[in-house]
Amino acid sequence: STVVFFYCRSSSSSSSIEPLQPINRLRISPHASHSRMCSRCSSLLTLASSSRYSLNSTTGGFVPVPPEDPPILCKLCLAEVPSKNIVHIQQCDCVFCIECMKAYVEFEIAEGAYDISCPDAQCPSQGALQQEEIKRLAGSDLLEKHKKYRLNREVELDKTRTWCPRAGCETVCTLCSTQRCAPQSVFCPTCTTDFCSNCKLEWHDGLSCEEYNKQLAKQGKTDEPGIPFDSDLIKCCPMCNVPIEKDEGCAQMMCKRCKHVFCWYCLASLDDDFLLRHYDKGPCKNKLGHSRASVIWHRTQVIGIFAGFGILLLVASPLLLLAAPCIVCCKCRFCNAGTTKLDNEEEVPGEES
Repeated sequence: STVVFFYCRSSSSSSSIEPLQPINRLRISPHASHSRMCSRCSSLLTLASSSRYSLNSTTGGFVPVPPEDPPILCKLCLAEVPSKNIVHIQQCDCVFCIECMKAYVEFEIAEGAYDISCPDAQCPSQGALQQEEIKRLAGSDLLEKHKKYRLNREVELDKTRTWCPRAGCETVCTLCSTQRCAPQSVFCPTCTTDFCSNCKLEWHDGLSCEEYNKQLAKQGKTDEPGIPFDSDLIKCCPMCNVPIEKDEGCAQMMCKRCKHVFCWYCLASLDDDFLLRHYDKGPCKNKLGHSRASVIWHRTQVIGIFAGFGILLLVASPLLLLAAPCIVCCKCRFCNAGTTKLDNEEEVPGEES
């Protein structure tokens, strides 16, 4: 006889076991988890991330990625900074980092600079910062301070304008253009003060500045009169009219404010007199204050410098003419090679496997 055994599977055990489903990892749904990826796709994405192209998940091809701007070298701190942290000067198009330009502008304003020029000493355009650029870098307060310095410099260099000497007035008064050399009465429209254009004291009609100072000293209204202008020790610059005191040195003077070079005795301009021929004749003959040997040595040095530049230019001209075609050809060859390389790289995404 045959005995048949029946094994009954409970419903609970059958429901807990799920059938296996095949998974095709090459045809994964785009809505599925990104963690499921084959080694080939992972390699392609790694290759795309390290190149100028990215892998398009829809088409399966490469698409070009916009190149990132390379870092720019700042000529002040000699550091490479991102393009978003640089400043372009409008007049010369030179670039520097923001931190260096802020420090440079603040320093120039503190020194009372009239124009804040490009910090690059070899800038071909010699550009200067505009007021809007100064405001963005230094702020409104420092910009107003810079404007005040500029106004002070303009008034100091202008012989037809002067400041009112009364404390707190800060008014620019206009002088009579026909009497700029002689002391004249100046009227301030703000505080109604009538003062002398030379000594900046109360107007003294009929008296010179020296006589009026002595009169005030006798009356006890001022201290003892000091050294008067236009004496042997104090004279005014013939260009900007600033008082200059000479305590020692030769007769060739340079104004610290306007950089004008002049003779101390006759106030004649020496800007173009490199050989100091002014002291060879005339009323200032032999009044330079240096020995004849030192003057001859100075002239020899000046002539030697100019002659050296001329000889260097004369010798270098044929060499430059011979080397110019080689330089141009080499430059064009490198440019063409770089252009061909870029064209070949751009053709890679369009190739079909």
